[in-house]
Amino acid sequence: MSNMQPAFSEKTIVVSGASSGIGRAVAIRLAREGAHLILVGRKRAQLEETAEHAAPERCRIVELDLSRHSAIMPAIQAVSAAVGRLYGLCHAAGVVETLPLSGSTPDKFQAMMQVNYLGGMELARAVTRRDVLEEDGGSLLFISGVYAIIGKPGQIAYSGSKGAVTAAARAMAIELARRKIRVNVLSPGMVRTAMTEKAFSRLTAAQVRDLEDAHPLGFGRPEDVAHAAAFLLSPESRWITAADLIVDGGCSAH
Repeated sequence: MSNMQPAFSEKTIVVSGASSGIGRAVAIRLAREGAHLILVGRKRAQLEETAEHAAPERCRIVELDLSRHSAIMPAIQAVSAAVGRLYGLCHAAGVVETLPLSGSTPDKFQAMMQVNYLGGMELARAVTRRDVLEEDGGSLLFISGVYAIIGKPGQIAYSGSKGAVTAAARAMAIELARRKIRVNVLSPGMVRTAMTEKAFSRLTAAQVRDLEDAHPLGFGRPEDVAHAAAFLLSPESRWITAADLIVDGGCSAH
């Protein structure tokens, strides 16, 4: 019989956007590997549902609006004081709105930057405090998107916010390496979630088919991203940092 412990045994990870979609799938996957979870999101009922699917006894819910940046640091400090030092972060929260350049006003850009980029950076700043993170290092993972590296009409503001995440994570990885903190990015293609299904409802069947045809392996599932996330967060990937792992069913190869 194997005596191997689960990859995340006794490790506590903050997962933002854990109320649905990719964030929920990541939380469930990490729980399966023994992680204790801090589930961050705006909707308590949905976070409680995630906890039920994961491991309720190892989940703590933090109801938090990531556009309220001043609330992030005290929330993370408080939860760390309650549960002990943290091992890492998966920032999966994100907002998206399809807009042409003519409709991409500064307010629209700012709305996406507030959560996708600035919320993630403040979470990273809070989690990596010396009195919060484990003393021997940790792992940070940002869910970016393939639109950070390929062009798509109507995605200027969203692509910009995700591109900022990818660039910042690379610099962060170099800065934090001396503390044995790894920083990586995952860039998914189109994944079927409640958010994307809502977007699909405004498209014709032909337009949805064209989108899927752009992915040689078809649309992804949240679990496809979650498996990759578990790998990059795991201590087993100890020699990987500043990486951007593309999980897009071949979309970016076109």
